[in-house]
Amino acid sequence: IRHQPSFHRGSADGDLNLNSLDLGGSRDRKSTMRISSQTIATMMLMLRATSAAFAPSPALMRRTVIRSAAARGMSSSSVDEKTSTAAAAAEEDTGVYPFTKVEAKWQARWAEEKTFQTPVRDTSKPKKYVLDMFPYPSGAGLHVGHPEGYTASDIMARYWRMKGYDVLHPIGWDSFGLPAEQFAINTGAQPVDTTKANIDNFRRQLKMLGFSYDWDKEIATTDIEYVKWTQWIFLQLFNKGLAEQSSVSVNWCPALGTVLANEEVINGLSERGDHPVTRLPLRQWTLKITDYADRLEAGLDGLD
Repeated sequence: IRHQPSFHRGSADGDLNLNSLDLGGSRDRKSTMRISSQTIATMMLMLRATSAAFAPSPALMRRTVIRSAAARGMSSSSVDEKTSTAAAAAEEDTGVYPFTKVEAKWQARWAEEKTFQTPVRDTSKPKKYVLDMFPYPSGAGLHVGHPEGYTASDIMARYWRMKGYDVLHPIGWDSFGLPAEQFAINTGAQPVDTTKANIDNFRRQLKMLGFSYDWDKEIATTDIEYVKWTQWIFLQLFNKGLAEQSSVSVNWCPALGTVLANEEVINGLSERGDHPVTRLPLRQWTLKITDYADRLEAGLDGLD
C-alpha cells in the first residue's frame, strides 16, 4: 500500500488506518477501516498462489522455452538448468516469501500424509459438509471467479476442522457440456480424451492453490460409476410414475443440434456461435416433481 494523504500508520500493533474513505454511503461521512499487517500478508500470499495457478502448465512452459532455445542452439538440459536457477535466484534476490519452494514442499507433504482426508466418522463429534459448486472443466482452465469462491469455502472447512468437527470437503467436475460436444464435432477429437485432459489441468491448478480438499473423494459427472447412479435414480422415478414423456416448447438450435437453456440464448441467437434459435415443441422426458409440492413446502418448516 502506498502512503498517500489519507493513509497513515496506526498504532504499534502494525495496523494501518485508512481514514475518510467513502464506503458506499455519503461522502460527508467519515469511516475508518483497519487492516492488519497479517491480513495484508495473507492477501499477498493468495495473489501469488493465484498467479502461479493461472500460469500455463510446467510442461507447456518448458516446451515453449525449449523451442525458443533451440533456435539459439541451446540444449534442453541447459534450458532446465538456467530456468530453475533463474527462478530460485529471483525469489532470493527480492527477499520475499519463497512461494515456489515452500508451497511445493508443504503441498507434497499434505498429499503424502493425506492431511485433509475425511476422517472415519466419530459420532461423538459434530460434523460439517462443506460443498463447492463443481466447475465445468473447460479447455481455458480456471478463471478468477473459481478461486474467489473456493477460497471462502476453504476458509470455512479449515475453521470447522480447528473447532473439532468432522469435515467432509470434496471436489469434483461437472464435466458434461456443450463445449466438449462441439469441440468433438469440429475437430474429430474424442470428448473422453479432451475432457480428461481438461480435468487434469484443472486439478493441477487447484492443487497449486493449496485448497484443503479430500482428493480421495474426487468425482466427475462423466465417470461411469457416477452415471450409473443417475440412471438408477431415473429408473426409480420412472417405476413410481414420476417420469413421463410430453411435448414441451424448447429453444432449439439447428446448427448446434441441441436444446438450449434460456440463459444460453441472447437476442434470438445462441450464446455459443451466434446461431439462430427457434422455439418449437419437442417430445422429451419430464419429472413430475409437482406431485411433491406440498411435501416440499412442508419440509421447509424448521429450517433456518
